Amino acid sequence: MKEPTDIGMNRTGIGTSPLDSKELIEAAEATVPSAEGDESGIAGLRMSYISESGILGTMPPPSTVKGAVKSVLDGLSAKNPAVFLDKLAERLQFERTGTRMYESVIAKFDALGGFDGGPSRETLLEFHDEELRHFHVLRSALESMGADPTALTPSADIAAVEASGLVQVLNDPRTTLPQSLHALLVAELADTEGWDMLIELATSLGHEAMADDFRDAMRAEEKHLAHVRQWVANHVMQDAEGTMEQAA
Repeated sequence: MKEPTDIGMNRTGIGTSPLDSKELIEAAEATVPSAEGDESGIAGLRMSYISESGILGTMPPPSTVKGAVKSVLDGLSAKNPAVFLDKLAERLQFERTGTRMYESVIAKFDALGGFDGGPSRETLLEFHDEELRHFHVLRSALESMGADPTALTPSADIAAVEASGLVQVLNDPRTTLPQSLHALLVAELADTEGWDMLIELATSLGHEAMADDFRDAMRAEEKHLAHVRQWVANHVMQDAEGTMEQAA
């Protein structure tokens, strides 16, 4: 099977067309940029957009009486429960996306096969199921606080947008399994950091039972990260050494 690192018809560099590139460079040098290259114009435009725009979403009101009462009590104690709920929703969104990411990688594995030193289908399915389990842990945590786990909070919205590029890589039919694993590695790195922050936040707010559940999830995510990192490294080294073989 042809590998992305094989020499092909890539003509994106200007060096593949010396005549056209010479004309392009001459035209660029002959063009006088506005304000002699000063970027203050675009900077000013950005600042105007920022100053005129509102915030990216708001937190939803409590969806249950229990949640409303808890909000009042936390307010009396000078705590802001919305911060914790926002971060819970952020992780829930990421775990939902993570589950779908593993589904995409499994589909890629089924279509293209594996490679020596890469994942087995069983391991990918195991990690998928653990991501789904983490989603349900977070859903339960939100419901226990009287929050609506289906609400898209500001941080959850941002997490979804951040992950959208990774999802595009995974769902592109042209990407290989190793390329998909690289995208998965980026996701697992972010996921591990997110769980670490959530554990610290839950502990500081006195939610010890939740923090224990989150530590269990963190251990699983660290396992995911270690395996995906090794799979990516194995492929890069084999590809560089010319020893790539499809797994049986």
